[in-house]
Amino acid sequence: MGATFAALRHRNYRIWATAGFVSVIGTWMQVLGVNWYVLKETGSATSMGVAVLLQAVPTLLLSVWGGALADRLPARPLLITAQAAHAALAAGLAAVALTGVGGLPLIYAISLVTGAVSAIEGPVMGRWASTLVDRETLGNALALGSLTNSAGRILGMSAGAVVVAAVGPALLFGINAVSFVAVVLALFAVRPGDLHGHSVAATDDGPTSTSIRAGFHYLRRQPTLLLALALSFVLGSLGRNYQVTMAAMSDGPLHAGASGYGLLSTVFAVGTVVGALVAARRPELGYRTLIAAGLLASGLQVVAGLAPGTWSFAAVILPIAAAAVVIDTTVGTRAQLDTDGAMRGRVLAALAVTGSVSAAVGAPLLGWLAEYAGPRQTLVLAGSLAAVATTVAAVAFDRQSGCQGRRTVALALSAPSFHRPVGRVARTAARIVRPAGTVLADAGPAGGVLADDRPVSRSVPSVRVRPSWPARGCPACAPPTVRHRRRPAQPTRDGRHDAGCVRAT
Repeated sequence: MGATFAALRHRNYRIWATAGFVSVIGTWMQVLGVNWYVLKETGSATSMGVAVLLQAVPTLLLSVWGGALADRLPARPLLITAQAAHAALAAGLAAVALTGVGGLPLIYAISLVTGAVSAIEGPVMGRWASTLVDRETLGNALALGSLTNSAGRILGMSAGAVVVAAVGPALLFGINAVSFVAVVLALFAVRPGDLHGHSVAATDDGPTSTSIRAGFHYLRRQPTLLLALALSFVLGSLGRNYQVTMAAMSDGPLHAGASGYGLLSTVFAVGTVVGALVAARRPELGYRTLIAAGLLASGLQVVAGLAPGTWSFAAVILPIAAAAVVIDTTVGTRAQLDTDGAMRGRVLAALAVTGSVSAAVGAPLLGWLAEYAGPRQTLVLAGSLAAVATTVAAVAFDRQSGCQGRRTVALALSAPSFHRPVGRVARTAARIVRPAGTVLADAGPAGGVLADDRPVSRSVPSVRVRPSWPARGCPACAPPTVRHRRRPAQPTRDGRHDAGCVRAT
């Protein structure tokens, strides 16, 4: 349990995580309130989708500017300004919902500005959050951040549904406006002296520039990071848009309707919490973890396309959601740790753009395939393509590191949870049925001890077991060095051997 919540040992992170949880609850309340308001005013799901799109479009256009600002300016003043802007915009939504002034056009305008503020704020907040913990617990901190977002989403949507049904969306917007006060207070409570830098060796690209062009130039010279972003894009576009495929399966082959879709959405949310806990327990989030999670999610997506009923589909969706969170957390961790500190904000901006583009491309593509080819065929096809892309990425990772192409795939499939029990069974069988001529290796530097400090059996040819060897511990025959342990030393001048030594006779 201590390893799962290792990042909470840092005071700064505890303060920030608490404030972030409050803010996430308010944010998802506002999302629900905007969707309900637009749907009530227009009666059109398309109009509701426009509001969501207006908040996502600025990410594609302004995230790179946010990354440049994150690398150039202090984070704290930028974040305080962004929280104040979010609070003002949420208060504006509450005023529109209460008075009706401005109506739907003003809701759209506020949604667009909110997306712009979030696009600029995202890289700044990502870089700021990485300084709250040390390098060793950064992956754990990002995993706990995913847990906070998932739990806040569940709580925010659940409580928001009750509030909006009782008093309408205005109160939801007001709660969200107040929630940003917690973030501002946390920014003032964080101790600057306890912040960490996580700097890596700077590249030989010449003087560090704060321009956007310098960020793109830096990314072009990071093939491993580009490969991780490319894999994240493929997995995000073909396998991440589960809201589309779950809706298509519920309305189509599963015949589950709206209630089934609600059940699947809840299961998916629970899966994201499980995935965050799994990622938090991992001692290291590396590219092997990325490949393993990608293969797991892709394979299970194919299985989901063949699921006969709603409950079997839900049983597959839960580990898929968990794997998706592990993928996101791993890519985010590598983007933080494997980049130059002067370029980290722009790399995080590129990661945000990758996620937005994958959602913008994948959602309509999967929807079109589900409509014309069928939901089951869409899941099987998309999962197969994602599995192929993950395998290709594994080979590419190994080629960049100078290893054989099948090594990462083999290591990813040999998880410790399967490897250790098999090893225990093998060792037990070896102890019970030990072949003739087998002796127990010494627990010394010769390598006769496993990683868990348990000796293993080792077969020794009978010709090498010489009865004329002296007994261990004889001062006259003791080997002078470990290197000559098989060579008995000559007796001492006085010829004194140990009482149990065969040469004493």
